[in-house]
Amino acid sequence: MKKKYFTLASTAIVAAVALTGCVETKSDVKENDKEVDETASAKPVIELLGMAANEQDLNIVRDQLVKNGFDVKLNIQPDYGSFKAQEDAGNYDISHSGWTTVTGNPDYAVRGLFKTGGDYSRISDAKIDELIDEASTLTGDAAKEKYKEFEQTLVFDNAYIAPLYISQKFQGIYAKEVNPDTVLLPKSRAQVWEKISFNDPAKNSSETLVLHQTMPSLTSLDPVRGNDGSINTLNTEMYVRLVNLTETDEVVSEGSLSYNHAMAENKEEFYFVLRDDINFAKVENKKAVDTGDLVSAEDVVFSLNRAKDKNAVPDHRTYSIHENIETVEIVSDITALEAVKTAEGDTVLEALSENLPAAVAEVVTNEADVDNAAGKYQVVKITTPAAFPQVLNYLAHQSGGIVSEKAVTAVNTFDVASYDPNKDVAYGDQASITEGATYANHLAASGPYILVQKNDYEATFVKNPSYLVGTKNEPKINDISVRFIQDNDSALSALRNGEIHVLQTVPETKVDVVESDPNLKLKTFDSNGVSYLIFNPKGREVSKSVDLRKAVLYSINQDEFISYYQGKKKPAVSTVSPLVDTGLKLEADSAKVKEYLNAYNASK
Repeated sequence: MKKKYFTLASTAIVAAVALTGCVETKSDVKENDKEVDETASAKPVIELLGMAANEQDLNIVRDQLVKNGFDVKLNIQPDYGSFKAQEDAGNYDISHSGWTTVTGNPDYAVRGLFKTGGDYSRISDAKIDELIDEASTLTGDAAKEKYKEFEQTLVFDNAYIAPLYISQKFQGIYAKEVNPDTVLLPKSRAQVWEKISFNDPAKNSSETLVLHQTMPSLTSLDPVRGNDGSINTLNTEMYVRLVNLTETDEVVSEGSLSYNHAMAENKEEFYFVLRDDINFAKVENKKAVDTGDLVSAEDVVFSLNRAKDKNAVPDHRTYSIHENIETVEIVSDITALEAVKTAEGDTVLEALSENLPAAVAEVVTNEADVDNAAGKYQVVKITTPAAFPQVLNYLAHQSGGIVSEKAVTAVNTFDVASYDPNKDVAYGDQASITEGATYANHLAASGPYILVQKNDYEATFVKNPSYLVGTKNEPKINDISVRFIQDNDSALSALRNGEIHVLQTVPETKVDVVESDPNLKLKTFDSNGVSYLIFNPKGREVSKSVDLRKAVLYSINQDEFISYYQGKKKPAVSTVSPLVDTGLKLEADSAKVKEYLNAYNASK
């Protein structure tokens, strides 16, 4: 029987708050309700940074802080690039942040964000580091208790963040043209383009599927150099991985580079038997062509070694995700697979041998010798320094995408230590696929689609002609356009007019619009997305004073967010909340706010 590995710990979702009475609208949240102690010292000024797309949240936070005795300076930026520039410059006290755990496991929800030196961490706290590492090795109730201790330390003891809410997913589909049954809405994984079909399958080869995202500026098309909303879906579609996540966060081999995968009983060794029906695609004359270059075990070893090496590329954004990979190697001896047992009691070879084109007769180390039909397979073995089954979830992340060793090394000829973005060209730079004089598409895609070119209006993709041809996972539609529309209302209007076919994120306040439109279909599902405020760790009063941070923390009333979004948000404590219910809860408390503000003022 095929093995399916689940994420660790409880997957219980924090229960939605039961709402009574009328639902508040934005106008009901008072902007000038200032219940301030007149005898208090001068009000602390808090600079709140965010994007225009989150203006509703920013207004609610502002009102809550004003009500509790703060002066608030709003710093609202029009787009992600401007927001990030302000954030990098340190022009904020608290910044509106969001995180979606796209791997379905709690370690990913914390490691890169809060561990010292993590890809996105602004925190350096030895206790936090210790708790993250300890929790990653545990399962079940033991993991739940450790993540509870982590949340207590992160939020309530140190107020490094102030949680706002957990989102739900609402997807709109232009069902007049697109078959809604083929448009998946996974809890964690990015949108699955290759499954989508028009209602009339004949249109799959003649019509362009139009999708949407808000961010037109792409960090990088190199999967290890980007880890944000601008590229997560795009890189997921361009680079195949060793495993995938199902809609409910189950780790499976289906639709991946491996026929099967197996975990040794020590949970430190992981094996993958590779397919031979996926080649890299490249772009010539704005069309996708088959390079004839097999996506091989050699490319897997190259890709995962660079994924875990902080110094492999400049501005590596994802190395901490893969730091628990110790070795990646190609198995050279079939008897090694017969000697290792899985937790289920069969051998690794038996686990890898299910439903193959032919029985495994030989494992080969050279891609030139691969011939699945003749029983010749490549097998990759990954080891971790300790038991760490969550490594499988990380391999399903877009940063685990398999790149072409040949293509990447041909472009990345610079010295990483002295890399200069003003003169050096790196693999995946968006300039290489942007219309204009700099266009020189050097991408090599192992996934179902390859990005041909982009401009400020859209990015165009075409089907990889050598991706799982003839299988159920071969992409259905030939041409896809990702339209850049930053305003949510404009994106919804485009969906209703049929200008885009899928709106991946329908605002909670517009769900009724989609439900009432006969041309549209609404899908909804749980989400691993959490919105929160993060404090500036350097150069501000909030950086130095935990009392001031706690005063902000206890000013946050999550019920007001849930009410404004008509019950379509859930309470959060941290980015772990959608994955592990620790039992902790943030309650707004004006008495505590006064207490901490008094302590802060007394310390000045």
